[in-house]
Amino acid sequence: MQTTFTLSTRGPGLYEFTREVRAWTTGQGDGLLTLFIRHTSASLLVMENADPEVRTDMTAFFHRLVPPTTDPAMSYLTHTYEGPDDMPAHIKSALMPVSLSIPVEKGVPRLGTWQGIYVVEHRNAPQNRQVAAYFGN
Repeated sequence: MQTTFTLSTRGPGLYEFTREVRAWTTGQGDGLLTLFIRHTSASLLVMENADPEVRTDMTAFFHRLVPPTTDPAMSYLTHTYEGPDDMPAHIKSALMPVSLSIPVEKGVPRLGTWQGIYVVEHRNAPQNRQVAAYFGN
């Protein structure tokens, strides 16, 4: 069974889509869910979904770790013609997962109590991100 989730983003941050994944796997039995983001400037992440400050702090950390090309520390980058956030977005997506494997039991993803599934947007402009999903027994 396969599908594609499309998520609209509004700039850097974590965008949860756990509810959509749960709805899709409901009634599907036991198996393994594989998610893959079809972009080179965004990532996937399983992260705490109870406290919104976690999402804020994660976004701030990765911005500090890999700032835009306008930051003097990034002056060595040569791929700059797509904007100051583009090459840093590629670097962030190379550091973070672009695919996830999640066990499913009786149609329910076996996430922990405080875990959610997120698209991590690394670009400043709004985007429509596609996540390919496969579920198999």
